[in-house]
Amino acid sequence: MHAPPLPPDESRRIETLRALNILDTAPEERFDRLTRLAKRLFNVPIALVSLVDTDRQWFKSCMGLAATETTRDVSFCGHTILDDDTLVVADAALDPRFADNPLVTGPPGIRFYAGCPLQAANGSKLGTLCVIDTAPRSFGADDLALLRDLAHMAEQELAAVQLASMDELTLLSNRRGFERLAQQALNMCRRMGKPAAMLYVDLDLFKQINDRFGHAEGDRALADFARLLRETFREVDVIGRLGGDEFAVLVTNADEHTLAEPLARLSAAVHAHNSDAARGYALRYSVGAAQFDPERHPGVTELMAAADARMYAQKQLGRKD
Repeated sequence: MHAPPLPPDESRRIETLRALNILDTAPEERFDRLTRLAKRLFNVPIALVSLVDTDRQWFKSCMGLAATETTRDVSFCGHTILDDDTLVVADAALDPRFADNPLVTGPPGIRFYAGCPLQAANGSKLGTLCVIDTAPRSFGADDLALLRDLAHMAEQELAAVQLASMDELTLLSNRRGFERLAQQALNMCRRMGKPAAMLYVDLDLFKQINDRFGHAEGDRALADFARLLRETFREVDVIGRLGGDEFAVLVTNADEHTLAEPLARLSAAVHAHNSDAARGYALRYSVGAAQFDPERHPGVTELMAAADARMYAQKQLGRKD
């Protein structure tokens, strides 16, 4: 069995997938409709919308299969996302990549597979729309075109999910998306006994930028600050724009001592950004930090409120970076 290698853009791909806030969510008719249609049109026993996570493939929609996920190393879809084209395996028992795969030699007894990669707007391939049979079969040009059409419909549905949880201006998670992602991360930290901290960040004097330079420049300032946040914090940290000029960052596996380093990096990054005098204004911000305490913060809402209160206190004292 050949386990699928990682795509060259794996870090960005996983970040894009996690930003959708779709993993481990309930079934949705808009995806189930597509797998039902694929199952009927191709007359196959199994049709899936599969999303490839770090170490598993998880099925957002699954027709004809009891499982909700498998490990990534045995997944056919892990191979599919390595290319732009549809992967067709006419007879898995004769393919050296899959002949001894437990999904072939055991249940569900895969012999035929055809999967079309599902691509996000940034080019990352998040998973597949695939059809599976327990007997070998051929797959013609018309079949390929039809599967691609169904996959394109699945991509459109994923894009709609993304728009519902992403801030279009900054490309960060919006409040809804941030709260869901941050709650998942907090749950993980609680289970593993790891520390976490919430940062609540507010741009100072932002209204003056809008009033003096116009809303287009205000939008640019928000996008610039979002970029600085992304460049400062790690891929595993959760970053969101909560609305207006308010941002939040959940930093995992971090205590009050380790927070000093990323906060210093952010201060240096903003200072370097402000050295461009041609812009006519400087980005300034206030930030409040709250350490996650499972006793005092049952959920992400309480932790955000604690960080917000500390940010407001800092703003009132007039301490700005």
